[in-house]
Amino acid sequence: MDELKGRLDWELDEDELRIAAGALDDASELAATYGREWPEETVPRLVRTLVLKAAARYLRNPNGYTQSRAGDETLAWSDAHGRDAGTVYFTREEIRLLEDLAGRKRGISSVVVSAWGTKPKQGAGGCVPVDYGGDGFPLFGDAASPW
Repeated sequence: MDELKGRLDWELDEDELRIAAGALDDASELAATYGREWPEETVPRLVRTLVLKAAARYLRNPNGYTQSRAGDETLAWSDAHGRDAGTVYFTREEIRLLEDLAGRKRGISSVVVSAWGTKPKQGAGGCVPVDYGGDGFPLFGDAASPW
């Protein structure tokens, strides 16, 4: 809580302290969801920073306002952050950082799949097995490709 107070430019009253504690809890839960459950003593510094940043962002603008006017009392808010407007949230870049810190890499991978009770053929030579009893269908994914 002290680190969060240090990021704000005003003193928190009793209600704001209660809201700040909730914001820290929410940001911590989101960090564990996008990243992983880190033990308290081994949480990476960047994760702590991102949690504090998200909580401070929420405390500065809890209603998600994007415009304010003092003259005619005009307030406006938008869904620029979608369903996250007016809540504790992480930006896309922050989510990617949390995933990277947790070891969750995005991407596509290839795995061998075989039917139950069978073994994959060894050395299929870039051919996919077929069900009509003939030779395998050529499917090359390396330098041995004839194309």
